Amino acid sequence: MKENDLFYPLKLVLEGDIYTDQVQRVIYATDASSYRELPQAVCKPKTKEDIRRIINFARANKTSVIPRAAGTSLAGQVVGPGIVVDVSKYMNKILEFNAEEKWVLVEPGVNLAELNKYLAPHGLQYGPETSTANRCCIGGMVGNNSCGLHSLVYGSARDHILEAECILADGSELVFKALTTDEFLAKTNGPDDLTETRIYRNLYETLTDPFNQEQIRNEFPDPKVKRRNNGYAIDVLLETDPFTGNGEKINVCKLLAGSEGTLAFSTSLKLNLIPLPPKYVGLVCAHFKSLQEAYRGNLIALKYHPGAIELMDDIIMNCTRENIEQRKNRFFISGDPKAMLMIEFARETEEELLDTAARLEQELRNAGLGYHYPLVQGDGNIKKVWALRTAGLGLLSNIPGDKRSVTVIEDTAVAPEYLPAYMDEFDQVLAKYGLSCVKYAHIATGEIHLRPLLNLKEDADVILYHTIAREIAVLVKKYRGSLSGEHGDGRLRGEFIPFMLGDHNYRLIKQLKLTWDPDQILNPGKIIDTPSIAENLRYLIGETRQFKTTFDFSDQQGLLRAIEKCNGSADCRKSELIGGTMCPTFMATKDEDKSTRGRANILREFLTRPGKANPFDQEEIYQVLDLCISCKACKAECPSNVDMAKFKAEFLQQYYDVRGVPLRSRLIAYLPQLYRIGRLVRPLTNWLCGTVLFKRMIGFAEERKIPPLPKLSLRQWYKKPVLLNGKAKGKVYLFADEFTNQNESEIGIKTILLLNKLGYEVAIPKHRESGRTYLSKGLVKTAKKIATRNVLQLHRLVSAETPLLGIEPSAILTFRDEYPELVDHHLKEKAIQLSEHTLLLDEFIAAGMEKGQIDRSLFTAEKKQIKLHGHCQQKAVASTAPTKTMLEIPQNYQVVEIAGGCCGMAGSFGYEKEHYELSLKIGELVLFPAVREAGADEIICASGTSCRHQIEEGAGRKALHPVEVLYEALVREPVNQ
Repeated sequence: MKENDLFYPLKLVLEGDIYTDQVQRVIYATDASSYRELPQAVCKPKTKEDIRRIINFARANKTSVIPRAAGTSLAGQVVGPGIVVDVSKYMNKILEFNAEEKWVLVEPGVNLAELNKYLAPHGLQYGPETSTANRCCIGGMVGNNSCGLHSLVYGSARDHILEAECILADGSELVFKALTTDEFLAKTNGPDDLTETRIYRNLYETLTDPFNQEQIRNEFPDPKVKRRNNGYAIDVLLETDPFTGNGEKINVCKLLAGSEGTLAFSTSLKLNLIPLPPKYVGLVCAHFKSLQEAYRGNLIALKYHPGAIELMDDIIMNCTRENIEQRKNRFFISGDPKAMLMIEFARETEEELLDTAARLEQELRNAGLGYHYPLVQGDGNIKKVWALRTAGLGLLSNIPGDKRSVTVIEDTAVAPEYLPAYMDEFDQVLAKYGLSCVKYAHIATGEIHLRPLLNLKEDADVILYHTIAREIAVLVKKYRGSLSGEHGDGRLRGEFIPFMLGDHNYRLIKQLKLTWDPDQILNPGKIIDTPSIAENLRYLIGETRQFKTTFDFSDQQGLLRAIEKCNGSADCRKSELIGGTMCPTFMATKDEDKSTRGRANILREFLTRPGKANPFDQEEIYQVLDLCISCKACKAECPSNVDMAKFKAEFLQQYYDVRGVPLRSRLIAYLPQLYRIGRLVRPLTNWLCGTVLFKRMIGFAEERKIPPLPKLSLRQWYKKPVLLNGKAKGKVYLFADEFTNQNESEIGIKTILLLNKLGYEVAIPKHRESGRTYLSKGLVKTAKKIATRNVLQLHRLVSAETPLLGIEPSAILTFRDEYPELVDHHLKEKAIQLSEHTLLLDEFIAAGMEKGQIDRSLFTAEKKQIKLHGHCQQKAVASTAPTKTMLEIPQNYQVVEIAGGCCGMAGSFGYEKEHYELSLKIGELVLFPAVREAGADEIICASGTSCRHQIEEGAGRKALHPVEVLYEALVREPVNQ
């Protein structure tokens, strides 16, 4: 930032970070909504004083402040042209906790799931639990008045906020909390020049006026609608003691909840806590033949006092068939239901739970509703069911083409008893325009997420977008519902607030906003004076750009549409405390530009608005993708299956076509060939690679140890298949990958000997290297040639009877993951057939164990404890479950998988000097501490070669390949090499 930059004075005084570059502004131009607008700057404050400085700067420079947490809002609440202020990186601390009084004081950037994990040992929780719990923040939840799964019993954020410490638009600081009537009236009688006085006086004058009271009670949503989130909650404040004499204290925090950061910027929040649910929990997953059956079934289920009822239609269920992660969670689905209700009960005894479920099932059967009613119990199974439901938002992005399930009317709520009639009329409105609609979510409280398919790249559908929004608003008003049940007004529904609440009430809330924020500093254009819902949409009209690519993106209708599958749901913003692998660099840095979503935003922006003839000739894209470590976790864990590693490889190839391949990238890519040359002078090669000068020359971190070449490569050791005594159980082919063959031949040798001992004939066929090094460095065209050669050489040999086995996950899984998308169309079927019979050794042996083909008596009876670190790509493309099964073949071996993500090495990434520190930081999240805590007699195990090197260098322990562990467990004669 230069000294003459408008924001330079702010940079000088901030403890946190400020950015004005194009990359950061693009990344923060969108959230999880359909909107896009470039901010002027992005700030990440560290303290409340930083927030005060930012607000004062905005007021002095006639700009605005947009509070932002995880950016999971679906209505565009955090999109705008001012200064985006992201509290998630630094302002994420739990400040104070009182278990006895059941409250906690937090900063606004605290993550919900992390908070509840902290509270669980005390038997407490923060009640509202959104489907985005693993990445959303408390500040955003309060701003949107979020509800979540159990709103039927827990209500919304508004019901659980006790106090809020805030910075107002004039820079003053206030604490809002519950007040008696006398305390409230005293606030209205303060000095006239105080903003606090004006705030309380405005509320008093507004809510004591009889005509205002009548208008509010007549025009705001029906109080029976638990999820109501239109405008400012003056209807809630009206029903307190100063205006009704009902004894309920007034708390302005209830007004802040749902205000979307337009009234004040919260710097800390005191939250009410509730006990964890009863011990015995079960889900009745009722299957229905029609949606109307499900609507009626909901009314019956409500009589049994459930904790939650969620709807999932057949479109969502069908989408889960195609998702790697979600296929595992479909165990409870029978047949092809048109709709399903997942009805949760929590009871004090199992008998009470079973009785409730049985009585509900009987009443549904008697009413002729549904055909299958499994009761799912057990924490693990229940989590799978909810994971299937909550994955719905991202899964909807997988529908091919430009028509997407848009959020235009997805948040309407009516009283549950009106739902069958409301939905009938709703369907009639859509049918009039030839539209269908996905239906899912919170049916218990009368809110079903409704998402019609529209193409917002076409003018006609943008017009329809607005038309449908208007017509559904009329329908919701007819049933006295809320246009927003939980996701807020934002850019999406603010336009219709005057109609929904009436012009008089709209004037009241507009005056309220101007009392708090007369200069429109705080998040303008939301709730009040909102522009048309059709302005500032994410996609360009008519944008159908296609690019010639090396990878085949035809199943996603091109590279751009594959990138656009990222809808901003932010599943990639999980922390290491929550679990999973996606996204390692975000976990380590908490920076949005290190997330999968941030990278997708950059790719989409610069490919559609490039400013250059060749859109791939963009240094900005290169810099952001440089820190993608190609772990592949997003391909499995992202509900939309966004494969950022594939995008990165394709981009790098196109980028290098223009700018040339850097020397280090070329050296790493061609490492398999360089190894063959280096082996000719092996002692010299090993000495040279260990020198500081060599590491400096190629840009490696001096601290790293480059793996030496052993005396013999695997292929040099291997001459021909070993003749087995007796009849072999079968023949297998071993893929001599480039890492095992050259660097770790001993592991390859033990693999062959192990398989021989188990009764299998092993042959190493003629083949090329896997191509992984080329893919990792973006030399995709060369990788395609290698893939083509390997498919041609191996597809006739490899079959179900003679599978191809591999021991380095990153290498062998290229056959499954990349090859079918790399080879030319005429070879695609052969590549797919080859991939179906290409297995990790772990998978082959685990399957043999299950079939009774492995003799456990061959292995020691000694007891061993093993800590297993799973390889990222194995977890994404395959599974670590077979590895655990294989390692536990010795009857007294026990395996515990380390609950961490990526090791941080990621091939060559951790060797590169500019990535060295980040690599170690990733390792320190979970892996290194877990290894250090392991006992000296515990075996540390990892499948990946780079993982093993990272563990040894970062945690000081030697890690073994699973093959080594199993081989050493054999009751055998010593190896003679």
